[in-house]
Amino acid sequence: EVQLVESGGGSVQVGGSLRLSCAASGFRFDDYGIGWFRQAPGKEREVVSCISSRDGHTYVASSVQGRFTISRDNAKNTGYLEMNSLKPEDTAVYYCATKWGSASYRLVDYADWGQGTQVTVSS
Repeated sequence: EVQLVESGGGSVQVGGSLRLSCAASGFRFDDYGIGWFRQAPGKEREVVSCISSRDGHTYVASSVQGRFTISRDNAKNTGYLEMNSLKPEDTAVYYCATKWGSASYRLVDYADWGQGTQVTVSS
């Protein structure tokens, strides 16, 4: 059974930092790309960043470019999202998801999703 468990969310002030983790189990982690998405109240879920399975190719949304960094540790079956210089508009539930092979910014390409972790940025 595929399981993705996000952690690391919380409440921070503007300019603060958080590191989200996505612990994966139930599949061969090395073969799967990891995506991070977020959904703010009243808004559609959107891509934040994603990373391919083996070559480390990444995609980063323009809204977080230069502030967020995606990474993965295949030995630990875990993906990460380092978030710096947080802004109030980063407030959302953050989800990790997986798809076989290359990274994709399209939500529909991802088959399995975690339960999400709340990030709240206050001014």
